[in-house]
Amino acid sequence: MRAHGEAQELKAMGVIEGPQPYATLEVDQMSDNRDRDELARLGKKPVLRRNFGFMSILGFSCTVLITWEGSLILFLSGLQNGGPAGVIYGFILIWMGNLSVFSVLSELASMAPTSGGQYHWVSMLAPRSCAKFLSYITGWLTVGGWQAAVASGGFLTGTLIQGLIALTVPSYNPKSWHGTLLFWAVIFFAVFINTIVSSLLPKFEGLILILHIIGFFAILIPLVYLGPHGSADEVFTTFLNGGGWPTQGLSFFVGLIGNVFAFVGADGAFHMAEEIHNPSVVMPRSIILSIIINGSLGFGMTIALLFCLGDIDAALQSNTGFPFMEVFRSATNSVGGAATMAAVVTILALCATVGILASTSRMFWSFARDRGLPFWRTLQRVDSRTTVPLWAVAVTTVIACLLALINIGSAAAFNNIISLSVAGLYSSYLIATSLFLYRRCTGGVKLSSDSPTGLANTAGARLVWGPWRLPGVLGIINNVFACIYLIVILFFIFWPPVTPTTAKTMNYSSLVTGTVVIFSIAYYFLFAKKEYMGPVVEVEQDK
Repeated sequence: MRAHGEAQELKAMGVIEGPQPYATLEVDQMSDNRDRDELARLGKKPVLRRNFGFMSILGFSCTVLITWEGSLILFLSGLQNGGPAGVIYGFILIWMGNLSVFSVLSELASMAPTSGGQYHWVSMLAPRSCAKFLSYITGWLTVGGWQAAVASGGFLTGTLIQGLIALTVPSYNPKSWHGTLLFWAVIFFAVFINTIVSSLLPKFEGLILILHIIGFFAILIPLVYLGPHGSADEVFTTFLNGGGWPTQGLSFFVGLIGNVFAFVGADGAFHMAEEIHNPSVVMPRSIILSIIINGSLGFGMTIALLFCLGDIDAALQSNTGFPFMEVFRSATNSVGGAATMAAVVTILALCATVGILASTSRMFWSFARDRGLPFWRTLQRVDSRTTVPLWAVAVTTVIACLLALINIGSAAAFNNIISLSVAGLYSSYLIATSLFLYRRCTGGVKLSSDSPTGLANTAGARLVWGPWRLPGVLGIINNVFACIYLIVILFFIFWPPVTPTTAKTMNYSSLVTGTVVIFSIAYYFLFAKKEYMGPVVEVEQDK
């Protein structure tokens, strides 16, 4: 479809003449050759089928983020530490921070559009003396972060379904094992889309993008029209310090974690790079646009929710486990209406898990292809019929389902494990953006017109700008801001929500993240140091 559209444009411009089917084939062949040559420049062979165009990968990015849905689900942490005003200003800070971070990462994606993402970029940016080690650690942080994201997506959707049952059947008594079974059902649905009907994944993501936008208005309009309305003063100037922190400013930063989670997963499209047409241009545009769209929708939903909050104590005491469901019930004064609205959020969370599983499996596959994971010979295999890395999908699924068993014993322990999704991914972003800042300040990246043909933007090769970048001083300023933002967020995501802290309220995500880092370092020196040499050059090109 994309090639056909390009052919129509070229024909209208007079570039292509003759029967349209032949023009379509010609443009399609040109596109395939360009994408193959771009990947070969990174030293990689094309293995996956390129099914995604601009709109389908935009839908993929938007639905993996589900920012407005996440704002509904996770607003409570910001309300406790920060209050209504803290939630709003915190959202703006996180939104602007993510725009900055992903504009930097999009520059890297434009230079090296590969499924490896962060670990590949670190390998090409870091000094030769430490490139292999830093790349390996970054790979494990990214794999761990995305694996935790799969678990968090399944867990969140499963508990949303439990909340819906509790909303419509007040006598229902939710059990942890119910959540685990629902978790498995959600994951198996994602597996079905990613394997059995994998060729339909781009169309599926495009369809969910439509639902994502329509669902926003389907919830916003009745919430604003039917719900109680607070004053602007209450919403924009009321700060709370429910965590008992020494200062309101400290409470504000501790409460940012809810808004941070609402933007997790924006790098999902990076790991689908080898399945996208013209990824060096399409990926950056789709990711930046998805953050703008999702940020706008999330900001609108956050303000609407805070204005229509009503009785917050009643919302907190709801047996659904999700205050926003009680806010819906209070606004509509109807269980059926609230259940319908909550069902929209649940369906979109379910569909987000499909994209999260796809990105995670591609990250597993890519890191295994470069010999960074145990059993890499098996994990790097791609099914010849579907061109899907089925072994990577299977391993990702099994790990997520095993992690779900922890929820039966302790939901708190499980939540601490899935918090790795923020810590792992943000750590990988920081390593990549910091090294990129070093390279751009020292003039280590050249214009493509100044560079000869041959390998580029991989370990040991020259660095060449891609077609999408922020030039000069603007790029440096943005890169500095991105690094500062990531450092601040990484510092505060390990803080507990309340003080004084007990064993029950302690935030153990630092322990989980540290465990992943220590394991990866130990495995590197014991085994991987001999096998992992950075991104493997599969295709040699003339210098």
